[in-house]
Amino acid sequence: MNKSDTERILGILSHFDYQKSSEDEADLFIVNTCSIRKLSEDKAYSKLGVWGKLKEKRPDIKIGICGCVAQQEKEVLLKKFPYLDLIFGTHNIYELPELINKIKEGERVCAIRNTAVDEKEFNIIRADGINAWLPIMEGCNNFCTYCIVPYTRGRERSRTLDTVINEAKSIIRQGYKEITLLGQNVDSYGKDLQDKPTFAKLLYELDRLEGDFRIRFTTSYPTDITDEVVEVVKNAKKICECFHIPMQSGNDRILKAMNRRYDRAQYSNIVNKIRDNIKDVTITSDFIAGFPSETEEEFMDTISAIKELGLDYSNTAAYSPRPNTPAGKMVDKFIALDEKKRRLQILNDTVKEASKLSNLNSVGKTYEVLVEKIKMENGMRLAEGRSRNNKVVHFKSDTAQIGDFINVKINEALVWCIKGEEVKTDAPLGVR
Repeated sequence: MNKSDTERILGILSHFDYQKSSEDEADLFIVNTCSIRKLSEDKAYSKLGVWGKLKEKRPDIKIGICGCVAQQEKEVLLKKFPYLDLIFGTHNIYELPELINKIKEGERVCAIRNTAVDEKEFNIIRADGINAWLPIMEGCNNFCTYCIVPYTRGRERSRTLDTVINEAKSIIRQGYKEITLLGQNVDSYGKDLQDKPTFAKLLYELDRLEGDFRIRFTTSYPTDITDEVVEVVKNAKKICECFHIPMQSGNDRILKAMNRRYDRAQYSNIVNKIRDNIKDVTITSDFIAGFPSETEEEFMDTISAIKELGLDYSNTAAYSPRPNTPAGKMVDKFIALDEKKRRLQILNDTVKEASKLSNLNSVGKTYEVLVEKIKMENGMRLAEGRSRNNKVVHFKSDTAQIGDFINVKINEALVWCIKGEEVKTDAPLGVR
């Protein structure tokens, strides 16, 4: 979502003749921040410090911070960083032209809203490549006890069906081959709109668009995945067979303490339903190690869940206290840092094993691969891309180009990728 916001910010700035530049030449510096973990926040502050020293030599440059850290910290940042000129939050992106004019006149600006400014028509300067981000909604209503997103991104807000479809058409016209639909909880799409279009309806309409492209989506909240969504993905031609469904913990008490609205059995039923209906589907997840008060036995329930559910891959993190969240106030229940690191290592080792096992299950299958990179290695021309079910695939090819869809038969499985050979065929592309 932050990458997508940056593309919109660059588009807005382009209307005022700004263009991306090196730090040596730039006269406007903006760091777009994430506050979901403290490490991300610290990296942003470090970048501001570097720019602050640069401003001592070049006092005319302007420095700004935006995104979730800005939304969270507000005016405090002006005191913390006296060389900072501009703070704008997640709801203020479309006010940027007015804000830039103010700092040009020498004003120090902190623009933080609790509700979003209406979307306006501006260019979007997307990253080079074949993959495009497409936000369909923003915000979250779930208020998991560890998560700061509802406080920094606000409540759920969906873009209209027509707005999303029109942007998708524009992306396709620009030649992008893969569109990733973004939302803190994509399955809640449309609930706040007057005509209540569902996420399944949106997927169906996008799948009908003409063009040679794929559609992915992230992230799904487990109990919000409807049978209709599963059915649309099952029957679609362009929607990839991949669900990212954060579980966070394999223990029911911890899930309740996290304010997750499901237990282990419910999550398992959802995963099994998807697998029973969609061939070669990949299911990935998120897990937190060392949530406040988590015991060793409860942590091991997470390890067993990854194995029992056969999750293909998972993002992992040690619990990071976030300000103003309920879990962040459970100071007396915090797990020691060394213990969190130990559990995270066990968690990462388990994910590594699960990834290798998942990749082994791909051997012998033929996947449609969208080529993303070409490189020469030991005199061989190698292509790298992703299958529809989001496996990283490497294969030798003398002719494949970035953006091509190539059928590849898998013959080797590594931990983080699979390898195969190009299949010369006129058969329809797709997972077979």
